[in-house]
Amino acid sequence: MSKFLQRHQKAVLSTLLVIVIAYGFYFWDSVRTTSILNFSLSYALPLILAAMVGIIGERSGVVNIGIEGQMLLSAFVAFFAAVATGSLIIGAFLGMASGLLAGAFLGVAAVKWEMDQIIAGVVINIVAAGITSFYYTPGQSLPAIVPRIEIPYLSQIPLIGQVFFNKSIFVYATLILVVVLQVMLFTSKWGLRTRAVGEYPSAADTAGINVYRTRILNVAIAGVLAGTAGAYLSLDAAGWFERGFTAGRGFLALAIMIFGAWNPFGAMAAALFFGFASGMASQLQADEVINIPQQLINMLPYVMTLIILSLAAGKVRPPGAVGQPYKKEG
Repeated sequence: MSKFLQRHQKAVLSTLLVIVIAYGFYFWDSVRTTSILNFSLSYALPLILAAMVGIIGERSGVVNIGIEGQMLLSAFVAFFAAVATGSLIIGAFLGMASGLLAGAFLGVAAVKWEMDQIIAGVVINIVAAGITSFYYTPGQSLPAIVPRIEIPYLSQIPLIGQVFFNKSIFVYATLILVVVLQVMLFTSKWGLRTRAVGEYPSAADTAGINVYRTRILNVAIAGVLAGTAGAYLSLDAAGWFERGFTAGRGFLALAIMIFGAWNPFGAMAAALFFGFASGMASQLQADEVINIPQQLINMLPYVMTLIILSLAAGKVRPPGAVGQPYKKEG
């Protein structure tokens, strides 16, 4: 524990500072503080999942520009499958399956066929936008809402309990996933092999690691997370579907991934920051404290993306072999 605190001293102190400030605002105005933090978590959740997709892909050496398309397609499949079958569970699983298929296509196209990785991702985005627009049927509604799971005792904690411990299964699964991915990426055999094929694929190949298989499997599995993000958006966060539903969240997740230095905890913190900024802007507009046009609020995530990328430029280093196709010698 002491080694962990020494290694992550700044992160721990920053987290404690945020908690102290949050409780200060909570005791000053509990209703607004809880509302803002609930909005922040809801907004950040698909960004967290999408950023994890990018981290797994780029740590394996594959750039995934197609996260936006994967999320859009999965949101479409999850929503209309739930409407057709009357089951949210079936809709969610089919949404995740569609993300898996899109991820598998990207993996095979970029690794086995050696297609340009950017072009392969753009293909996914274009196909997803076309399919979801052509087959979209307005006026549909879900058969039910995603139930909330209240965790005894923890949900009674002021502020934290209301924000984190009375949520849907999507929220709990995402928070657990980030912790598991952080541990596995830096302590497990899978994590070592993933980072090896993303940094020095030729050395990994010499050590007996199948670079092609590792990259394809990782990108395909990451597609399940993109599918989960899409399913969460249409089944839980919104409860409806519309053309262009994901609204650029996949691209925003790539900026969050970079700002988080290809680290799951860092990316989650960056996503929560984006969510909090959007929540503050919406709350200020709702309270009519300042008159902010809705167009400016919609622009906020993208303006922040440009600012964050400009600040992070030159200060973080991507995996050494990211975006580079590997060709086995001999």
